[in-house]
Amino acid sequence: MITESMPDAAHAAGGATPLIEVENLCKVFGEGENSIFAVDQVTLRIDRGEFVAFVGPSGSGKTTLMNTLGCLDRPTSGIYRLNGVNVSELSDLERARMRLLEIGFVFQSFNLLPRLTAIENVELPLVYAGVRGEARHRRAERTLRIVGLGDRMDHRPSELSGGQQQRVAMARALVNGPELILADEPTGQLDTRTTLEVMDMLSGLHRQGISIVLVTHEPDVAAYAGRTVTFRDGKVVDDTPNPPRQSLGGMQTPPTSSTSG
Repeated sequence: MITESMPDAAHAAGGATPLIEVENLCKVFGEGENSIFAVDQVTLRIDRGEFVAFVGPSGSGKTTLMNTLGCLDRPTSGIYRLNGVNVSELSDLERARMRLLEIGFVFQSFNLLPRLTAIENVELPLVYAGVRGEARHRRAERTLRIVGLGDRMDHRPSELSGGQQQRVAMARALVNGPELILADEPTGQLDTRTTLEVMDMLSGLHRQGISIVLVTHEPDVAAYAGRTVTFRDGKVVDDTPNPPRQSLGGMQTPPTSSTSG
């Protein structure tokens, strides 16, 4: 469970301006007869403090949209506003700065640098943000303790289990105190018990006011969100609030442990 406040705690939920506004958004790959609408006229609003799951078959557009929300891709047309800012109007440098300070990313493949220790991997966003020396180390250390890896800071990824590597990735996503976490299949390489632990951690972060957008193929994982948006052929075909969540498979969510997973 998440029991401490995050460093540079994320903004509280609430406020009139939505966190994410997408209007008639399109992302097209290719040209002419070979063009593919990966995202096709999507309009979507996500308020601060929401936990939203994107679901749908492979190729439905959910990951492409997430990459656009994360300022990794530019849309072909339409409008994307993050915190009221029209991202399409930003320069590459401004988009990179927004990506660094306002968004945290968690990926299925963890994306850790193999030669760096856990704490060195977590420090990387702080390096890019210009945080120096001891302050950077303290923030990374504190964030690793929050995700239950206080005794694994000097271990390299090859010395950690899959679940522990995902926690390092989560700490790296959180260390700059983002308001938004984008999680792309974060449990895709994890067993059932470790999936429960990772989702319990994401739920704890959500309770602290961090907004979360999660891409998943797993209905039980999507059930952790407060709302599920279903994609097919680049379009939103359903957008439904979720009922109160039941534990996966009738199991109780286990407490997080630095040695499990």
